[in-house]
Amino acid sequence: MFQTDMWKSSILATLLLLGWLFWPAGVSAQQDPAGRTLLATVVDRSGKAQVDFEADDFLISENGATREVLDVHIADYPLVLLIDDGDAMALPIIKRAAARFVARVGERPVVVGTLSNPDAIRATFEDDRQDVLDQIESIVPGAPDAGLTLAATARGAQLLQDTGSPFSAIVAVSARAIDATQTVRGDLLPIILGSGATVHVVAGRPSAQDGAVPADVPDLLRVLADQSHGMYTAIFSTASYAIALDRLADRLATEMMVQYLVPAGSQAGDVRVGVRRPGSRVVGLGVSK
Repeated sequence: MFQTDMWKSSILATLLLLGWLFWPAGVSAQQDPAGRTLLATVVDRSGKAQVDFEADDFLISENGATREVLDVHIADYPLVLLIDDGDAMALPIIKRAAARFVARVGERPVVVGTLSNPDAIRATFEDDRQDVLDQIESIVPGAPDAGLTLAATARGAQLLQDTGSPFSAIVAVSARAIDATQTVRGDLLPIILGSGATVHVVAGRPSAQDGAVPADVPDLLRVLADQSHGMYTAIFSTASYAIALDRLADRLATEMMVQYLVPAGSQAGDVRVGVRRPGSRVVGLGVSK
């Protein structure tokens, strides 16, 4: 079994009718030299995601001025996948689920590392898919440490920021709650949040009958997911790693990047987005500056 807690902003709670969404620009700190980029999903009346759109299907206005849509495509921003290597029993199951996730997220750049070793993130975003899968297979058990987890996440965030992509994500797969009350380097959290990367987490938690970890232990990864507006999924069975990661892959596969032209030197402003399809509505996830 598993449960999902997804951050929902007050803005997303005020979706407009007829497929229009009001979205304040500037959520991402990255700059798109060709204009600006909106990250969004489009859903029908039943909430099912739709991806069969072209540039002419979108209507965008910014500060009341109509903007020309240049391109629409399935999101292909880079990912850093961090695997918990601190549980030797769970590691083989996590690796299999992670490999399946990589195979399902499409042709996007992916780098793999571990939660216990910041230096284990040695690959580049140019590595082909088989190299990424080989990296996952080569992971061996390490020693869990909250400080190293934060350092590994910060290292991944720096790599993502260096790509210059307007959007990016870190996907952390953990076998346990990582105690957020442990002493960690205070300069690392600003690096992660400053990168603009969204942190999604799949975390194994003991059952209520287990009692191995107190239920009220604050999970460091939950803090990161909440602060970066990511998704935190708690699971209570090792079989659910694959299910939770499949759902995350499906969610990422329905995200769309909408690039639109802006006048030179214009400041980011309030954005309204719509689609020319009755009953469809836009769920905004962010817009570049």
